Amino acid sequence: MSARRTLFGVELDPLTMDETVAHCLEAVRDGHQLEIGVVNAAKLVNMRRDPRLAQAVSGCDLVLADGQAVVWAGRVLRAPLPERVAGIDLFLRLLGEAEAAGISVYFLGARQEVLERMLLRVADRFPGLKVAGSRNGYFDDSEQEAIADGIARSGAQMLFLGMTSPKKEIFTAAHGARTGARVVHGVGGSFDILAGITKRAPAAWQRWGLEWLYRVLQEPRRLGRRYLTTNVSFLLMTARELIRLTPSTAPANRSH
Repeated sequence: MSARRTLFGVELDPLTMDETVAHCLEAVRDGHQLEIGVVNAAKLVNMRRDPRLAQAVSGCDLVLADGQAVVWAGRVLRAPLPERVAGIDLFLRLLGEAEAAGISVYFLGARQEVLERMLLRVADRFPGLKVAGSRNGYFDDSEQEAIADGIARSGAQMLFLGMTSPKKEIFTAAHGARTGARVVHGVGGSFDILAGITKRAPAAWQRWGLEWLYRVLQEPRRLGRRYLTTNVSFLLMTARELIRLTPSTAPANRSH
């Protein structure tokens, strides 16, 4: 595997989508666990504010650039990443591969009604998929060990967590190994998208890194201020890092 790139003090894996999928299938085949972390601009900002989130993400076996802005920042800051590996696209690729290879999966997250709608749509889209089990994402911290044990008993080889940050990262860090799943992938709001609750941005918006704006236009009251704050913070982080990396052009002082 290629050497990791360091961006804002976070180590990322410079992998393409195809390479990532290959690593996941290898983990299932060889029986070792692969915990996947994904970062976008907002998460990189929040990792600076939340040490538990930073520690959980950094502890993942693979850390991927989920946001186009992260790929662009990598180019500017001399830490190039080959492409964006969006969490939802990886999720869908892995479901297709799991269906084809007879790999069992478990879904953990979302509200119960959203989870049920998603399961129906997944069954329609991937009729041969082996679903070992599912559970909604509303539980107390005291229930985490029992939930992890239930996933282990299901025999699921891939675990997908449809929960928000930092809850999914902290659950993965604390109990990912206990679940026995070979691939553990936190997919955020992907359950809502698959269930038809939330619309995903069109491909052109994704290419231009404007998925955040598409989300804001859907829920301006809830998301407007949050995205504005994190986007400005990310731009400032990038500018500060660029200044730090740029050698000074000032002439050295000479003694006469």
